[in-house]
Amino acid sequence: MTEESFRNLCLFHTLDGLRDGLTHFSGSSRAALIYAIKPNDPIRVYDPQHLLQGHEPILKELYLQSNQWRKDVSGKILKKMLSGHIHAQKNLQLAGLISFGGRSRSIFYQMWFTEHHPDMCSIGPTECWLEHAVWLLSHDFATEDLLYTRTSGNVLREYATHAVRDYIIDQMNIILGWDTQIRVYPILDAVLGISKTREEKAWPLGELTFVEPKAILEMQFLARFPLLEQPNLSNFKHVRKLLQSVENSERKLISDGKTIVGISADTEETFRITADFRGEYGFLSINNNLVCSFANGNFHSTTRQAKLVEVEEALLESTLDFATGHELFQVISRIVHTAEREKYGCTLVIDFNDTPIEIAGQKSEKKLDLREERFLKLSESLAKLDGALHIGADLKLHGFACLLDGLAIPGEDRARGARFNSALRFTAIHKNVIIVVVSVDRPISVIQEGVELNAQCEWKPVAGCIEPPPTLEHFIA
Repeated sequence: MTEESFRNLCLFHTLDGLRDGLTHFSGSSRAALIYAIKPNDPIRVYDPQHLLQGHEPILKELYLQSNQWRKDVSGKILKKMLSGHIHAQKNLQLAGLISFGGRSRSIFYQMWFTEHHPDMCSIGPTECWLEHAVWLLSHDFATEDLLYTRTSGNVLREYATHAVRDYIIDQMNIILGWDTQIRVYPILDAVLGISKTREEKAWPLGELTFVEPKAILEMQFLARFPLLEQPNLSNFKHVRKLLQSVENSERKLISDGKTIVGISADTEETFRITADFRGEYGFLSINNNLVCSFANGNFHSTTRQAKLVEVEEALLESTLDFATGHELFQVISRIVHTAEREKYGCTLVIDFNDTPIEIAGQKSEKKLDLREERFLKLSESLAKLDGALHIGADLKLHGFACLLDGLAIPGEDRARGARFNSALRFTAIHKNVIIVVVSVDRPISVIQEGVELNAQCEWKPVAGCIEPPPTLEHFIA
């Protein structure tokens, strides 16, 4: 195998493993790479799924119209670097993308990219993931051993827990310094283990907080367990039972990373890693800053709340003034997030017409003004009824338990149920209307003119990289 073919194979396996791993962590994700192997080589682009499309002007400005990226670190410095050492290149802050790169002796410059999903708890773990891709590709290019090419891709596929751990370690080093006794891997194992452990068929609820052992000495406890009777963190069943003592309260179980020390509500002034168990899922945070969520024995990047970006865009494109559009978006978000939190399905018809369309359903003698808290709370409850809420551009509820009819159209999905397909049919024959469908077991759907605006695109598998990726000049052209 030629050196060029070997490098192309490394690129393919690394990018494919990265893309697949991020897809499991954050939802359907693409990945791309901009790189130059030697200081004077042309900059190349490996972007098999067109992630960088639309960013050509800024890429041209950064890499073709300027040579600063070549001068940031000289070739002489790279030659003096130890093998395996990476000189990091930070996120380029391109809209809708997360990026991270690095320089090494084997590859002069790399910058990896992936999608910045709107519902991410934090981009930190994803940046760590991209950083590891930099390291693995540099390692493969340096060793020139076929044995490692597939291994790198497999490592990146299964990197979720390691990415979360790496990000937490980075934050601990910034806040606490290098001298800390907290070990993160046992904490992450415990969080996932406890999250899967039921007690009398109930999923865990409550907060488990991990605190640096030195800081525990200064904490005020409601109840502290004797040293020799502190439950081991690895005893998931015992910890799950103890969580019942802090359900639906300000109290938290306190752990030093090895055992459960006691129960306290005094954690605000202390560095802490908190696992917030909310039944079938939960959230991991550092000092109240979300890191990731967890469910089904895995970590994920999602906040588990719909961002409703498509609804926001539709409101901006409508004839509503900015203030009214903002209020309407707050109303829609409130009803949708309540349905998500309480786990019931519902449908919202958002009607932009000056005179709202007629929809068969229940009506109140007076239209309910959703700017009033009492009526908004009532609407949240009315959303539980079969049928849709009909919300006008005047911020009033025009009907509830509404029936949406229409003729069959192409693109219906029998697997999605009556709410989804009725919304497709209804919007296909009614203009100036969007419908938000909240399903109990599926993501939120935003539908307009018979089309699901936020439908996830299933990307085609990446084909093997046979030819060298194009130069950036050719890519832009």
